Amino acid sequence: MSIKSTAKHQRRGRQFAALPFADREGEKMVMLVTSRETGRWVLPKGWAEKGLTGPQLAAKEAFEEAGLIGTMGATRIGSYRYLKQMPKRRVVKCAVDVFAMRVDQLLDDWPERGQRKREWFTLGQAAMVVDEGDLVILLLQLGAAEA
Repeated sequence: MSIKSTAKHQRRGRQFAALPFADREGEKMVMLVTSRETGRWVLPKGWAEKGLTGPQLAAKEAFEEAGLIGTMGATRIGSYRYLKQMPKRRVVKCAVDVFAMRVDQLLDDWPERGQRKREWFTLGQAAMVVDEGDLVILLLQLGAAEA
């Protein structure tokens, strides 16, 4: 992707995220990854790209950021907003559409393996470790729906 088109997407602040999940010992678990810049726990996500649908982009990011391959839901399960810190102290308001991803395969090697950590959490645990308030609410709502 060119620098010009990347900047265009960043100005719009539109991102797509995967909520990777698997059933482990009878409990639904979700995978979070650390951000490269701050080490915060986040969902795998990325900027909108021409030619990719939301679920396709979310699947691509889950592979690149966490080494996950899975089955994507076709419709979003929720959304959240946050402020993305950019270079030179710029801040971009981002809207993130979230798509469920049933994890079928967890790879031992993936493109950003050396740049991020990945870890399984319950929905409640995930809500406690993420920083974005709207994402906390979404995770808690999904957890309540599972109960």
